[in-house]
Amino acid sequence: MKTLTRSQAIEAIRARLLEMVDDDHSMCRVAGEKGIYCRGFRDLTDEQLRRKYYWLHKDRPLSRGQMEDLADRWQLARQIVDQVPISCDAQCLEKDTCEGWNGFDDAQLARYYRELIGDDVSVSG
Repeated sequence: MKTLTRSQAIEAIRARLLEMVDDDHSMCRVAGEKGIYCRGFRDLTDEQLRRKYYWLHKDRPLSRGQMEDLADRWQLARQIVDQVPISCDAQCLEKDTCEGWNGFDDAQLARYYRELIGDDVSVSG
């Protein structure tokens, strides 16, 4: 089995994920809709989603779909501000809704690599 550094694994995963996103859909949205990778918004309960993005809704009652739309736009905006290609990179800097790449241990990165790239690898710090 091939061994990759964290940087190599992240670079390959990022390249594959970038094939799935566009200027109107963040990785968080795509991961949730496709049920891949970290599962994005899908992995959050309504309450967790509201807590993570509390500043977007304040006291306004919003549906789950409206919350996800706002959260998606927030992630896209952070990518622009931080001048990075994907929300995982933005969250490494922002850390306001998740930790981005830093939130995944080596085993998780190896699992995502297998899921997205199709090869079994081990990932080492």
